Amino acid sequence: MRLGLSLGYSGADARWDVQLVQDADRLGYHSVWTAESYGSDAVTPLAWMGAVTYRIQLGTAVLQLAARTPAMTAMTAMTLDALSGGRVRLGLGVSGPQVVEGWHGQPFGRPVARTREYVAIVRAILARKAPLQHEGTYYQIPYRGSDASGLGKPLRSILHGRADLPIYLAAIGPRNVALAAEIADGWLPVFFSPERMALFRSSLQEGFARGARPAETASFDVAPSAPVVVGRDVEACRDHVKPKLALYVGGMGARGRNFYFDLACRYGYEAAARRVQDLYLAGRKDEAAAAVPDALVDEVALCGPRERIRDRLAAWREVGVTTLICATRQPEALRTMAELVL
Repeated sequence: MRLGLSLGYSGADARWDVQLVQDADRLGYHSVWTAESYGSDAVTPLAWMGAVTYRIQLGTAVLQLAARTPAMTAMTAMTLDALSGGRVRLGLGVSGPQVVEGWHGQPFGRPVARTREYVAIVRAILARKAPLQHEGTYYQIPYRGSDASGLGKPLRSILHGRADLPIYLAAIGPRNVALAAEIADGWLPVFFSPERMALFRSSLQEGFARGARPAETASFDVAPSAPVVVGRDVEACRDHVKPKLALYVGGMGARGRNFYFDLACRYGYEAAARRVQDLYLAGRKDEAAAAVPDALVDEVALCGPRERIRDRLAAWREVGVTTLICATRQPEALRTMAELVL
């Protein structure tokens, strides 16, 4: 099992701990991952970190599909990959209706179909086997709509990128997980519980079969992110994780259309998830965080003293996690995970 470091996205100030990333590079971490929501983007900080590191892989977890055309995503990935010496791992995700329609002004539509087209176009650009042409529901290249000039023509990338640049998909729903196994090189699940791997196994196997993969092998990177908080007081460590869980389960989506709420329900926490959502949507965010069950935190995060985290890591290894992406800003947690895993 390899280790990654998740930087997430910024708050009100665009600040990331450069020293933490350099320490991860020195300690032998496999990859560092950035994110975006509706503030800081994922690419700029990743380029910044790439300029001050040497070996660590540079991943997006994730670039939002609605934010860029497939061609722009391919151009960005190829450029950063070339400048970094072939270190880019391209993680893609659809986000949710509130961000897609409320921030990017794009229709949410059918995310599975859109993702399939998007990845196909990116791969075609990277491969450079022919000038780009695509006729789909979401993308027509060259564009031939009623307002087209008629001057568009198929083009081939000037830049020669890596045809095998790894593409990951963020997915937690059954159909999206199956799609990741079918068309991607890796899977980026959030709030992943190793005890619940059975919930995802059939979707992964379905996708592997459709994609003609011989079996679930190490060539497919299972790369969940997990909050890591090291400290003697387990309850205090959990308290660092609960506000983010409350945000996602309670407020990252509308009532009745929240993928993270649905995931908590699938894990068996339906009553607690409803209470967290009710409190969060009522503006009682501190109470929502306090209502997050300790058991849920323990399933999806690594909290507490070194010995407790060491014992917990066995569950992640046993279910086939190949890259464990640590969501932490603690230098102590960074070092502890390196000592336990690498």
